Amino acid sequence: MKIPIYRPLLVAGLAAAMTGCGSSAPAIVSTPIENIDEIPLKVRDLTEVQLQGWGGADLVTDTIPGMSVQKAYNEIIKNNKGKKVIVAVIDSGVDIAHEDLDGVIWTNTKEIPNNGKDDDKNGYVDDIHGWNFLGDAVKENLEFTRMLKKLRPKFNGVPAGAVKPEDREEFELYQKAKAEYDKEYNETLGMKNQYEGIVQQLKVSHEAVSSQLGKEDYSLAELQKMPATSEEMQQYKGFLTQVMSNVEGTIPEAITQLEEAIEYFDGRLSSHFNLDLDGRAVVGDDVDDITDTNYGNNNVMGPTADKEDLKHGTHVAGIIAAERNNNIGINGVANNVEIMVLRAVPDGDEYDKDIALAIRYAVDNGASIINTSFGKYFSTHPEWVRDAIRYADDNDVLIVNAAGNEGLNLDQKAVYPNDQDPVNSTEIADNFLTVGALNYRYGSGLIAGFSNYGKTNVDVFAPGTKIWSTTPNNEYEYLQGTSMAAPAVSGIAAMIRSYFPKLSDDQVKRVIMESGLSSNATVIIGGDPSNTKKFRELSVSGKMANLYNALIMADKISR
Repeated sequence: MKIPIYRPLLVAGLAAAMTGCGSSAPAIVSTPIENIDEIPLKVRDLTEVQLQGWGGADLVTDTIPGMSVQKAYNEIIKNNKGKKVIVAVIDSGVDIAHEDLDGVIWTNTKEIPNNGKDDDKNGYVDDIHGWNFLGDAVKENLEFTRMLKKLRPKFNGVPAGAVKPEDREEFELYQKAKAEYDKEYNETLGMKNQYEGIVQQLKVSHEAVSSQLGKEDYSLAELQKMPATSEEMQQYKGFLTQVMSNVEGTIPEAITQLEEAIEYFDGRLSSHFNLDLDGRAVVGDDVDDITDTNYGNNNVMGPTADKEDLKHGTHVAGIIAAERNNNIGINGVANNVEIMVLRAVPDGDEYDKDIALAIRYAVDNGASIINTSFGKYFSTHPEWVRDAIRYADDNDVLIVNAAGNEGLNLDQKAVYPNDQDPVNSTEIADNFLTVGALNYRYGSGLIAGFSNYGKTNVDVFAPGTKIWSTTPNNEYEYLQGTSMAAPAVSGIAAMIRSYFPKLSDDQVKRVIMESGLSSNATVIIGGDPSNTKKFRELSVSGKMANLYNALIMADKISR
């Protein structure tokens, strides 16, 4: 599931393996890592231009912990082109008509468009740009809500002592699902009610103050100078002063943001926790039967006219491969890439069946990298997804996965999909790369406050805070999450596979992990200043992904 975050206010030079880079060219060396902590911290706020492109910045040159993307293009890639690479984006769908993506969307040349036939015999009719495993479904429950609905008739009101031995495991799952449901439902309802109360108080206070000042967009200084003769006006002034001292922008802007959050909480209550919702009914398949594959359609943009539910997938696709140097929008990390669109992540938790089949589709239809920017903490059929991960590994396909946005230690809490968990720490395959999120501030705030981490279960970190990328209807927007960090690394993987196609999936994973930049800094984790650890201890590699260094290391390994 992709959940928006609402929280309180080194090696050898690059050789002639790349066309046009002759042996007489000056040696290109990787960014040295031994003195990286001596780089001065950036004390000034980033400009808007810097913020929009910070993921591609260079730590040494810009003192911003980006992936040295522009440096790699300027000094290594230049005008060279490698092999075309297909990256599958398993997500909410992608706006394939977007002005900055329409030229990089994968087209299945073995299929004749719109003839109603499965021309390539792959089991999917008219799958021109990928497949929509959700059909017309948009809103969905969370997995623990679905589990609760399924098991409640059997176990509701049943004391633990009355449960039969053969039902014990299922009963324990019911208890866990119910506990999580009650906790999440009550927290969401509480936040909604709290925000509604704040908005109501803001509107009343703002109406009174703006009437006295004669303007809607007054500044904090103007508010502080305003005389308040009545006790009521003093209360309004005091409340608004407190709000404006702690948030950026005007009171109307704060009200708009709070109302958007209320709308989000309302949406969760009406879909994610709605025990009466059957979002899958319109699809018509049996979600508990992996052999029931005749469902979905070829509309990878889904059924909604406003395309709002495509925002997440469109943003992810842009990070990977938005058309570079076309004087429109943004530059994706990778060039010479085609995006295969696989719609399998609804507004709610994904079904294991859809994910497993989407991974297999990507493998069977030519993708060499799969981006999976979603996750959940309950899974009904995790074995189906793990079998698909192994299948991808057997076919030399790398999967780049988002670590999750709850600020948790994944060495203690299992998340799905995964290639290992706290109980079974041995990886099931060599092709699964899990990515945590970086902040744009180098130093103690390096790790995004929302990012999951884990010395065993997270492999590397990449930019994931306030990432500017494509959104539907030719728009662009800041989003954040490990969902944004994963496609940044997918872009690096695509560049490695493009210029060094002989490297296997596990070699590409190794290059990304080993070539990154590390730090001895002590960083805040989970957004809690009292909870700190060394950056090196938060992932397997202890490093930040870096395109420049990755290309250099890939060259060395490929010789």
